[in-house]
Amino acid sequence: MKPEAVIFDIGNVLLRWDPEGFYDREIGEDRRRALFAETGVMEVNDEVDAGAPFRASIEDLAARHPAWAAEIMMWHDRWHDLASPPITGAIRLRDTLRAKGIPVFALTNFGDGSWDHALLRYGFLADFDRLYISGRLRLVKPDPALYAHVEADCGIAPDRLLFADDRADNIAAAARRGWRTHQVESWEGLARRLVAEDLLTEDEAGL
Repeated sequence: MKPEAVIFDIGNVLLRWDPEGFYDREIGEDRRRALFAETGVMEVNDEVDAGAPFRASIEDLAARHPAWAAEIMMWHDRWHDLASPPITGAIRLRDTLRAKGIPVFALTNFGDGSWDHALLRYGFLADFDRLYISGRLRLVKPDPALYAHVEADCGIAPDRLLFADDRADNIAAAARRGWRTHQVESWEGLARRLVAEDLLTEDEAGL
């Protein structure tokens, strides 16, 4: 039987997430490497994903590293440039599924505050039947407890869930619970998987 719902990650599935590329363009690769190594900005982002406040966390990090304060604040003030552009092919797949009455959920490591910040520019992020945001739930992929929460909340059997994510560890954790999974490398690959699962026709998938 085909899946009853499709679950989308956000970063590098529906919205490009490339902080390294952003900082390489802004300050050069060598300075970016030093920034990340000396300040732990990526680790602070992980804390935000786990529920820490977005702006306050970045401001606190900037205060602790005054030599890098301007660069650190870009993580907040230019966040939309770190998370861009939208992946229009994948968004269209999501919207086509929903138009056919197939439930679509978001399951993403995303801060509560940064999610609200993202919605200011990317309104399409609100267009899900259910949202599972790590910063709100205080559970972060690939913690099995987060997948268990999704199952309990939606009431759909694990083998009737199709989960699309770009990270192998997140995919593996879902597969261990019996979810159907697809590791995303391109929206076209995801489109082919949706066709193979008999959720979309090739025309509907844009193939």
